[in-house]
Amino acid sequence: MGWLDALRGIAALVVVFDHSSYTFMADFRRELMPQFNTSRYGIMVFFLVSGYIIPASLERRGCVRTFWIGRIFRVYPLWAAVVTVLLALNLLGIAEVRDFGQQSAATVVVAHATMLQELLGTPSLLLVLWTLSYEMAFYLLVVALFTARLHQQSAAVAVVLAVLAAVSVTAGVVLPSSALSGLVGTGPLITFASIAMGAALCCASAGSPVLRGFGGALGGVTALVLVSFNSTVPLWEGLVILAVMFLGTAAYRAENGQSSRRCAAGAAVVVVACAVGSAYRYGDGDHFTRRGWIIAFLLAVFTFGAGLASRRRRIPRMLTGLGTISYSVYLVHPVLLAVIDSTIGRRRQDSPALEVAFFIVLLPLCLLAYRYIEAPCQTRGRRLARRVQPP
Repeated sequence: MGWLDALRGIAALVVVFDHSSYTFMADFRRELMPQFNTSRYGIMVFFLVSGYIIPASLERRGCVRTFWIGRIFRVYPLWAAVVTVLLALNLLGIAEVRDFGQQSAATVVVAHATMLQELLGTPSLLLVLWTLSYEMAFYLLVVALFTARLHQQSAAVAVVLAVLAAVSVTAGVVLPSSALSGLVGTGPLITFASIAMGAALCCASAGSPVLRGFGGALGGVTALVLVSFNSTVPLWEGLVILAVMFLGTAAYRAENGQSSRRCAAGAAVVVVACAVGSAYRYGDGDHFTRRGWIIAFLLAVFTFGAGLASRRRRIPRMLTGLGTISYSVYLVHPVLLAVIDSTIGRRRQDSPALEVAFFIVLLPLCLLAYRYIEAPCQTRGRRLARRVQPP
């Protein structure tokens, strides 16, 4: 799986450049973004990689309980450490956190604890955390399909989601940001969603087939409703994100002989066509240029395809190493940027030297975060999963 690590490493570096360019390369960024949306490129590569590997992780274990243990120990420890550090720096006055408006501290904490905060009408404490909400929604959908024994239908699911995205934008369906939160209130929605998610995880991990089916369905429906009706991105883009992840799963199934390559290729054509068509139809906006989005999306798909085609070749150790610490890179860099913005401030003129220096400082910090937080917690998660793995 070295090629997947390489893709993660490339995506992480591009995302870091996208965010750090606000501070060090603002003029260059303004010229680049309308032509190539670096943020969307990076996250689409991440989503394709997640789609490829996450269902494989569940099916290899064959147990929802151990899957969730693995995910929790993989995602939450570093997330908790980074959030704690950011809050401490905020108290010291050397980093600022986002304003949550009228939301209470309890609702903000609960929303972030579910990692669905971006789909629950709550701004993410760190900007990059918004993608983890879609990752969590994908986990819930994968478990739902697994418990319903429909997990082999990844290509069909990807096609359906992509077609729905195209239909929604063609029909002119426009929902306000966080529409459900505006309808029922952010607090009640967070309460309901957190209870539903907790019940879904517990039931899907139970020994009873009936409970497993109920838990899977509850989690899947919750995820699909939130992505469709309470996202902060347009409806079509939320559906495209899910379709892209299931396209990654379809590629995994074709590669491992679980479905035909023709089926995966057909799904890829439909997903790409619907995604590009949706973005083109959506048009340009204040914070969205369809040219930049489309080029980024197509390059992300091409990058994933190139990685898949070179999977049997030797991958440079530097790229696999970057992929290994990519989650740390993804979460640590906005904290470092927050400190720089609050102390030194953003550059008025482009400074490539400072951009390079930022990476030189960042990567050792991420290596330490991986070695002392990520890796030990993943080891503990594997040990716990082995203990609770049913015969």
